[in-house]
Amino acid sequence: MEIDKRPLVSVIVPVYNAELYLAQCIENITSQTYQNIEIIVVDDGSTDSSAEIAAQYQVKLIRQENQGVSAARNKGIDLAQGEYLHFMDVDDVINDCFYQKLVSSLLETGVDMACSEMINQRVRKETNFFKKLKVYRAVPQKLKITYVGRIGYVWRYLFKTEFIRNNKLRFEEGRIVEDLMFSLQAVYFSNGLVVVPGATYTYVHRENSQLSIVGDVYQDKRDRDWQHAKALRKVFAEKHGFEIPGVNSGKLAYFWWKFRNLYCNIHW
Repeated sequence: MEIDKRPLVSVIVPVYNAELYLAQCIENITSQTYQNIEIIVVDDGSTDSSAEIAAQYQVKLIRQENQGVSAARNKGIDLAQGEYLHFMDVDDVINDCFYQKLVSSLLETGVDMACSEMINQRVRKETNFFKKLKVYRAVPQKLKITYVGRIGYVWRYLFKTEFIRNNKLRFEEGRIVEDLMFSLQAVYFSNGLVVVPGATYTYVHRENSQLSIVGDVYQDKRDRDWQHAKALRKVFAEKHGFEIPGVNSGKLAYFWWKFRNLYCNIHW
């Protein structure tokens, strides 16, 4: 495909005091084999040199008062000009053909979203790979292949921007467990989902990441927000009449999936 005819991909990177990782993140994106990318860095009230680092690169830099990652991602959705949309966490890593493979799969299949492979350094049993490119259209199959009701990481997916906007999908602001409902709704409403071997996102475990913060106040909020997300998940599933694989159906299959990921390193 000619470079000037490739669809634009908008990559939204929320940033809060990420001076240790931001340059690496931007360079990881700019070194992709797929080059028609706009990078939207949303600096969510950083007090370090994150904004100054971002300004050294060809990115769209947005600065706002600290409102949390959900507000930063929502701002990115509003500003994105690309046909496709990806949310990347600043301290994670993608392989160099990540966008090439995901964009190609969406162009080939015409579905609303693509799901990448995942290496989870924090929770090894959630690491998973795909044996072949395959499209899923039925709701039960989409929910099972992703286990999105249990594993809501939004960075696993490349979305059609129009699909996100037409369905008015937004991240609930002020919450820590912010992407479970976004991802669940996206998988449910999509006209189809394609799983893509060879496009790999690595969730890097950092001792100083938000999920690694130690403290009773933070832990209490995380617990409350997780219960809130589970309640929303339950209401959504009941409203639309489906069961959630790994939650209220197929629990044995879900635990076997985790066992294979942890001990067998089996490619699907």
